[in-house]
Amino acid sequence: MRNINQMFRNIVVPKYLSDYIMMKKKEVTIYDLAKELNYSPSTISRALNNHTSIGKKTIKKIQKTAEEFNYRPNALAASLRNNTSRTIGITIPKINHPFQASLITGIEKTARKAGYNVIITQSDDKYKNEVDNVKALYDARVGGLIVSLGMETRDTSHFDQYVKQNIPIVFVDRVPENFNSYRVIIDNHAAGYRATKHLIEQGCKRIAHFAGAQHVNVYNLRKKGYVDALIDSGLQVDEELIMDMKTLSFEEGRKATEKLLKLDNPPDGIFSAIDTAAVSAILYAKEKGVKIPEELAIIGFNDDPISRIVEPTLSTVSHPAQKMGEISTKRILEHSTRKLDAAVSEITMLDTEIIIRNSSKRK
Repeated sequence: MRNINQMFRNIVVPKYLSDYIMMKKKEVTIYDLAKELNYSPSTISRALNNHTSIGKKTIKKIQKTAEEFNYRPNALAASLRNNTSRTIGITIPKINHPFQASLITGIEKTARKAGYNVIITQSDDKYKNEVDNVKALYDARVGGLIVSLGMETRDTSHFDQYVKQNIPIVFVDRVPENFNSYRVIIDNHAAGYRATKHLIEQGCKRIAHFAGAQHVNVYNLRKKGYVDALIDSGLQVDEELIMDMKTLSFEEGRKATEKLLKLDNPPDGIFSAIDTAAVSAILYAKEKGVKIPEELAIIGFNDDPISRIVEPTLSTVSHPAQKMGEISTKRILEHSTRKLDAAVSEITMLDTEIIIRNSSKRK
């Protein structure tokens, strides 16, 4: 055993192999590659980026060595040098909601075409989560931020750091009232008005409303549209028929429907601020033997896939989520190109339409 140990102590590792072993233990940089190949770091950098000032043979040699040493470009270091980043941060309430998923598709598709990457975070509608997400994306030095506010969010001071650094923010769908920024929205008041009007045109006289948290712009405006449609049609606004909910979840929609159907004078129509609660209303009403739409006409909002699967199919309001994502990304790209002030206030409002299906079609 003593002789074997002596043998290993006498083994001399060649310097190039020793250097390679050390490089494998840490992140390989262009300076390591420059030392290995006896080129300047600037030559290595240009070759890795296929710069035309470097010969093809040299580029091939450098890129092959970089691959052998598992070199990875340091995007963060590049953003620090250039004071810019080709990454867009996203924070939304829930990734698994159809509207949010379509929104992300629009963002990612447009960003990819422009050579940008995206980092996606979700707040789960929690204020603290949103604050943490916004800070993490800021620390990652994103070049722009796209936000749909969480249900709990009232204070927007966590976005101030972006404005101070002139990093563009685009609020989409759920937007703050008093924060100068880009905004991509729909006319929620008009959409709520038209959805309620549709039920009135189908003969409904007592229309209930599933309302979301009223500090959130989209739910506040949809409710105002509902109220104004009733008033303009000469119908009573009955507070007993307005169901305030925290999240407009399936469970909340079911409980609200149960409460409404137990009233001495139950509603003959329901306008829900989102499809999920509307679908639960359909299912619960059917369980209780209520005929839809003859006895209870129902319309939702968003045109989620579930609206086409439930029986009867759900009437709803279209919500151009993917287009909103595309426009939001374009705003950030335009801002970066034109070097604008991040405190700019600009609103883009998209159209919606009423999609009439079997849950409300009486005529």
